[in-house]
Amino acid sequence: MAPIGRLSHIVIDCTDPERLAQFWTEALGIEVAAHWNQYVILTPTSEDAPALAFQAVPEAKASKNRVHVDLEVADLDAASAEVVRLGGAVNEDHEEDGVAVRVVSDPEGNEFCLVRKLAPLKRRRPTT
Repeated sequence: MAPIGRLSHIVIDCTDPERLAQFWTEALGIEVAAHWNQYVILTPTSEDAPALAFQAVPEAKASKNRVHVDLEVADLDAASAEVVRLGGAVNEDHEEDGVAVRVVSDPEGNEFCLVRKLAPLKRRRPTT
């Protein structure tokens, strides 16, 4: 079966796309690629990866995100400190199948997870 298309962007609604672009460019070590209408679009983290984009909307975040980003990190505490330095917050810790996960948020409260380096997909146990 042929795919419908390729995942090109992950778009986050926000009230201040410039502020979130600054946070995420520093968090990911990338740059702003473009400004287009109400969007600020970042460079992808790798050649085939989708780009992260921020869309200006009038309403503020009202509840928990239904979609979120996971960042794989070597050190949860160091990564958390950097999130806070950039204007984000640390929310809570979890452990899933022995993998430490820390829920954090960007300056507008959009949740994302810091995850200790995971095993490659081929080494993870299949779901049953």
